[in-house]
Amino acid sequence: MKSTIWTVILLAALAVFPLVAPALGLDFYISFVRRVLIYALAATSLNLILGYGGMVALGHAAFFGAGAYAVGILAMAGVTSAAVVWPAAMLLAAVLACVTGAISLRTRGVYFIMITLAFAQMLFYIFISLRQYGGEDGLNLPGYSSLPGIDLADDTSFYYLVLVLFALIMWAFGRVVASRFGTALQGIRENESRMESMGYPVFRIKLTAFTLSGAVAGLAGALLANHNLFISPSLMHWTQSANLLIMVLVGGIGLRYGGVAGAVVMLTLEEVLRLWTEYWHLPLGVLLLCVVFGAPRGLVGLFGPMFGGRAAPQSGKVGS
Repeated sequence: MKSTIWTVILLAALAVFPLVAPALGLDFYISFVRRVLIYALAATSLNLILGYGGMVALGHAAFFGAGAYAVGILAMAGVTSAAVVWPAAMLLAAVLACVTGAISLRTRGVYFIMITLAFAQMLFYIFISLRQYGGEDGLNLPGYSSLPGIDLADDTSFYYLVLVLFALIMWAFGRVVASRFGTALQGIRENESRMESMGYPVFRIKLTAFTLSGAVAGLAGALLANHNLFISPSLMHWTQSANLLIMVLVGGIGLRYGGVAGAVVMLTLEEVLRLWTEYWHLPLGVLLLCVVFGAPRGLVGLFGPMFGGRAAPQSGKVGS
């Protein structure tokens, strides 16, 4: 009940923010909060396989970047309808996740981590070599994706669209985690051999979660492409995967809003520290270390049931 109340309060505050921001001289932060929501979606998608499936993937940025490039490539071909482009971005990311998972999920531990990393780096170097799509210089989008009745060029309209998608994805995430599928996924994380002996299709469940996770990351990439109107292969680099991983660790692994909290903290600290020093990575690293050592269950874990219940118990396994 408390979790629901806080969720409603958070969504209400986010809905009101663009209306009061101009009066407070915070127009710029409409775009900033929108960016945070997009990264929160990407981090939440990773949390599904990391926090609930125990799969430590270091190549999640591949699906994030694939969704962004789907928007850019289709825009160059003259296809700009979001009703076509965004589902296509999700489908591409889901297919890539399915292929990656079909191979990497046959391994365990560090091998799983390295294979997911290898797939992401392969895609990174492939897009660097594609000169027709900008190569390492990236690709400028000719314009925003189009939706009937919604002008994505308007900051406020695009903000509310992202907010609605964010709310829907978070609702669906909660339903998936609470379902029999989500329970089975957590059981596999705790004791894969036992779940297999009980007759559960372990590989299929893990692959389904991996594919769903990739699809949501692809949607986040499509939204980010429209947010920036620019796409770069750096979206697929392993450092981007590491950033998403850190967001989940800081927010709380296996907590419904862990990825959201991690994205808020990481991006807000980055924005604030940039105002103080060009060497903002150092103080950010120190602050993150304090969070990790002071709140091993993540920031959301400090508040327990208030923001989504207890963290899913961790088995201590690395990989799949």
